[in-house]
Amino acid sequence: MFTISKGVLLRLFFLIEKNPNLLEFDSVKRVLSSMVVANTVAPAFALVKCMFKNRFFVPFDVWGSLLVEISRKNGSFVGYLGVFHENCRVAIDEKLDYMIPDLDACNSALEGCCFDLESVEDAERVIELMSVLGVRPDELSFGLLGYLYALKGLEGKISELEGLMGGFGFTDRVVFLSNLIRGYVKAGNVESISKTVLQCLEGGDEDGSKFGEETYCEVVKGFLKHGSVKDLAALVVEAQMLEPESVVGERTTGFGIVNACIVLGMLDKAHSILDEMKALGAAVGLGVYLSILKAYCKEHRTAEAAQMVAEINCSGLHLDVSCYDSLIEAAMSSQDFQSAFSLFRDMRDARLSELKGSYLTIMTGLTENNRPELMAAFLDEVVEDPRIEVGTHDWNSIIHAFCKAGRIEDASRTFRRMAFLHFRPNGQTYLSLINGYVAAGKYFNVLMLWNEVKRRASTGDSVGFKLDHSLIDAFLYALVKGGFFDAVMQVVESSRESKIFVDKWRYKQAFMENHKKLKMVARCQPPCQDRRMNEGKDTLSPLRIFTFSLLLFRNLMRHTQLSQVHINVSSTTEVSASKGNEPLGLSISI
Repeated sequence: MFTISKGVLLRLFFLIEKNPNLLEFDSVKRVLSSMVVANTVAPAFALVKCMFKNRFFVPFDVWGSLLVEISRKNGSFVGYLGVFHENCRVAIDEKLDYMIPDLDACNSALEGCCFDLESVEDAERVIELMSVLGVRPDELSFGLLGYLYALKGLEGKISELEGLMGGFGFTDRVVFLSNLIRGYVKAGNVESISKTVLQCLEGGDEDGSKFGEETYCEVVKGFLKHGSVKDLAALVVEAQMLEPESVVGERTTGFGIVNACIVLGMLDKAHSILDEMKALGAAVGLGVYLSILKAYCKEHRTAEAAQMVAEINCSGLHLDVSCYDSLIEAAMSSQDFQSAFSLFRDMRDARLSELKGSYLTIMTGLTENNRPELMAAFLDEVVEDPRIEVGTHDWNSIIHAFCKAGRIEDASRTFRRMAFLHFRPNGQTYLSLINGYVAAGKYFNVLMLWNEVKRRASTGDSVGFKLDHSLIDAFLYALVKGGFFDAVMQVVESSRESKIFVDKWRYKQAFMENHKKLKMVARCQPPCQDRRMNEGKDTLSPLRIFTFSLLLFRNLMRHTQLSQVHINVSSTTEVSASKGNEPLGLSISI
């Protein structure tokens, strides 16, 4: 696209005056298109007028839509009207069919007469020209005239238009009625606005009100400027009485009006309509509540939303699943967990069958916000609901979160609760607990966990559970660090039976660390204290047994296969090792 300089434009005018036949229609279109892009209104209209003046009749479809576009861009069709009338005169006088404007061009001219000039005479003249030229009007044509007649208070002419629409076979009156409302709003005729809104509902259409958001905004602005909130509430009540029972939710007039208040930034007015309806003793339709609930979601006012949901349920109305899902998602996004729980309880009480979406939203949100205590309480509340599929993975999430937060007792309590409710732990359950116990230094708990795993493996109770390499790895590391070598041997034996390779040298560092720490403890312990501890006893101190067991274990690591060795502690003064029933000749005296 190129731009037109003033010099080029003057030469173009000169060419049209002297020898227009040298110009091609496509060149004229390109010039006008450039003017539309540059938004140069005056030169564009001057060029078309120059063509008419010099009887250079370019087909209307070459330039007509471009003048409509540039007029619409500048918000006025007044300048376009003069060119439109001149074009129609040429088409009629010269009998040039290619100069006949299309329907869109005629409606644009009509729009200029109705909205810009507000002239009934000019508008009706355009309609006459359309009739002469054979251009058939559409719903918009009647709607534009309807706006003007409503603005001027010409009810008789409005009735004539409705009759003509029937004659043309137009059954959809939404465009016509919407324009009537715009005209009544500008005229400040609140009574006629109500009448028109209710007229759209006559006949009990199963689709409910068909007005769009823009029309409802016009209704609200008209009432708030020339009427009152009370009148608006009365209109909603009347509309509810006319609407069939099948028309609910967002298809209702109540939703449209209250939603328009919210769109216009007047949530307080929406509340006022609700209050006025209650004051009138009218039943408040679900649609009225829905628009306010949506506003609460958008503004994350979830506590008020939860309160309103309780009010809705008390009134005998019921929200659908999608509405609950949106509210719960908004509550979780705002970290308003109590409102989310309250909404989910209402959802369950409403006996809705599809709870999975909201359940997952809550569990995911609590996991992301590291609130395992709330997860545990929530799961405990819903676990027996048959509509919710609670699985081992849900308990795993809670146990993992507790362990990650260092709350080992809570993790253990959840694990016991899980077992009590007959949910079988899997490998992930055990891994989370092992890591948590190791981090807290609770190695004895790991030993107890291994005993349970060993029992499950020996009894064939392997549903949802498999002794894999990662689990073997975790048990070995924890039990070596804890010094439970007999259990270490059992893990190694189980790994051999399951054909899982174990590299014992991976655990040498953990063994050496424990050996060093316990050796230092033994050296630092006063002899007198040690004598007092063992006075009157014929058994060894557990600390000393552990220390020397580690020393013996280090020697075994160097000379034997780990899986074939057992450590024996005598009741007096010796820790020794054996392979089966055969002593290895390795012992340490205490």
